[in-house]
Amino acid sequence: MLNKAKQILSNREIVLKILVTFALLLVFKVGTFIPTPLIDTAQLKHTIANIDFLTVLNAFSGGGLANFSILALGISPYITSSIVIQMLQMVIPKFREWGEQGEVGKQKLNRVTRYTTVFIAFVQALLIIFSLGADPTNILTNKMLPYVNIHPLLYIYMAIVITAGSAFTMWLADLITRHGIGNGSSLIISAGIISSIPTMFSTLIGKYLGANTSGLNVFFFILIIVLYVAMIIGVVYFEGAVRKVPVQYANRQAGQQGSDIPIKLNSASVIPVIFASTILSIPLTVIGAMQLVPETSQVAYWFNQFFSTHEPIGIALYVLFIIFFSFFYSFMQVDPEKIADNLDKQGAYIPGYRPGEETKKQLSKMLFRITLIGSTYLVFLALVPIIVSTAFGFTASESAVITIGGTSLIIVVGVAIETFRQMETSAETRDYKGFLD
Repeated sequence: MLNKAKQILSNREIVLKILVTFALLLVFKVGTFIPTPLIDTAQLKHTIANIDFLTVLNAFSGGGLANFSILALGISPYITSSIVIQMLQMVIPKFREWGEQGEVGKQKLNRVTRYTTVFIAFVQALLIIFSLGADPTNILTNKMLPYVNIHPLLYIYMAIVITAGSAFTMWLADLITRHGIGNGSSLIISAGIISSIPTMFSTLIGKYLGANTSGLNVFFFILIIVLYVAMIIGVVYFEGAVRKVPVQYANRQAGQQGSDIPIKLNSASVIPVIFASTILSIPLTVIGAMQLVPETSQVAYWFNQFFSTHEPIGIALYVLFIIFFSFFYSFMQVDPEKIADNLDKQGAYIPGYRPGEETKKQLSKMLFRITLIGSTYLVFLALVPIIVSTAFGFTASESAVITIGGTSLIIVVGVAIETFRQMETSAETRDYKGFLD
């Protein structure tokens, strides 16, 4: 590992790319502290901490949503748009055709993805602002209270500003991908999550090692740190777990080795958890925009029972959605029919199974079993923050910053592994090129 790190850092081109990446990430982080005009951010922080979906968005935006900055939504609209366009390729023939056209088709899909990102960002910003600002006095600064009668126009203006911030973030991500190291979108999300870690530790220290220090509190503090480290080790193991399906080629001579098809244990990554959180949050956001609360409204009470991840029914739905989207997205990412067709065209086969339909059925069975384990892992990881928060009695604000497990950990670990592999590959390619020259 040290030799690989030394090899990477001795490459001037890679070091320059790393510096460019850090500089662009710093620009993004500075943007998360620039507040959206007309909004009283101090009053919003507590409200955001009590809404699960907004807590997830806040993590993805690097704290930009908690500050209600011009980059409040961060890169999340682009991620949502990319997933939507990817899924639409299954049902829209034109999109499927572009997906098979190579680089030209990819550029067309990217253009549609960007337009969709702007639309999603605007709609998302409007929904959040109108929901949080159901009572305009809770969101507008004191200077804007005399204009409370035209608050819908003010809200639309705020949404436009936040949409522009999302477009700017998308541009930064492109710059990182082209001139830096790694995938820009993933790195921006990871950087936002990592930047919240010091806040988590300061909150833990203040809770357990502050004025109320005792032997029991010290034990709880150490226990939480041990759990956090154990979760990181577990996620690193599971994210790197791969099932290799052996493949043989009919036209290879005896003695020559075949290859294999690597299928990740968690092919769907964090997409199922994000989709599950989004679906559950939409009804609660609408109820919030209508100024209905569970204490006074039966409708709000039952919506809270069904869609809040703090209630048993809501948790059960959350688990079911994660499992459903895990299978849906895994079979979309690893298409057994397409793999079977490609193997048949290449004169390849899985030992013990005939090419074609039998190979497809076997790959489907393997993927089903692998996804069953992967979805269980995702469910456990998604529920750990809820379990830990309940077990240790964290308040809503503490739960928002103390994240043991959850989607954030999968993203950071996954991005770190992929970025290191990319740097390693770039360093090796550079060495081969220098040798050949």
